[in-house]
Amino acid sequence: MTKGKLYLIPSDLGEFKNEYLNQELVEVIHSLRHFIVEQAKPARQFIKKTNPPYQIHELDIMELSPKYRPDNVSIYLEPCLEGKSIGLLSDAGCPGIADPGAEIVSIAHRKQIQVIPLIGPSSIFLALMASGLNGQQFCFHGYLDRNVGILKKQLKTLEQESRKHQQTQIFMETPYRNDKMFEALLSYLSVDTKLCLATAIKTTDERIVTQRVLDWKKSSKPELHKLPTVFLILVD
Repeated sequence: MTKGKLYLIPSDLGEFKNEYLNQELVEVIHSLRHFIVEQAKPARQFIKKTNPPYQIHELDIMELSPKYRPDNVSIYLEPCLEGKSIGLLSDAGCPGIADPGAEIVSIAHRKQIQVIPLIGPSSIFLALMASGLNGQQFCFHGYLDRNVGILKKQLKTLEQESRKHQQTQIFMETPYRNDKMFEALLSYLSVDTKLCLATAIKTTDERIVTQRVLDWKKSSKPELHKLPTVFLILVD
């Protein structure tokens, strides 16, 4: 039996815009009846906005459980083994990038299921593009430690790596902790380090600003609370 395919379907970043819906993406969504998602509700809302030729309740939508173990992830891919294609849909942005879907993709490769990535927005790459920092050498670290002592050491290490390799360092924080992260950056980074705050990308609140830490200290405090933000630093 021919195996189904695993399509990686990007979602909008907070505000639905038709510019994300290229023809291939819409055609794939409309061809599928099986989806693996982070959360069912936002997934259904996104699919519905594409005006599908089916009723949403007809779909087989499987939520990714945060408690799944590597030995049972393959359960999600059973439709592919039965010849049915599946869409892996992120809550926001691209599946597999700062996203729990990466383990699904890894299992798909092990089971020789064809993986097909589709074009869509990624806050991480959009932030890097708009930052003016080094896009030739960069490293994404996900979330840094919340412990103040450990965080200080991590930031110093990131500066050292950035200086040594001329490498842009990229990380994120839970939106409600953005203000604390910003305060830590001003406290522990060198004044000449370039810092970019890429906030609420692709929404009406979007604001992307890059300047040295010294200039951030002189500026009015940016509005970051509860707004998705990507942090980028570079040491010249």
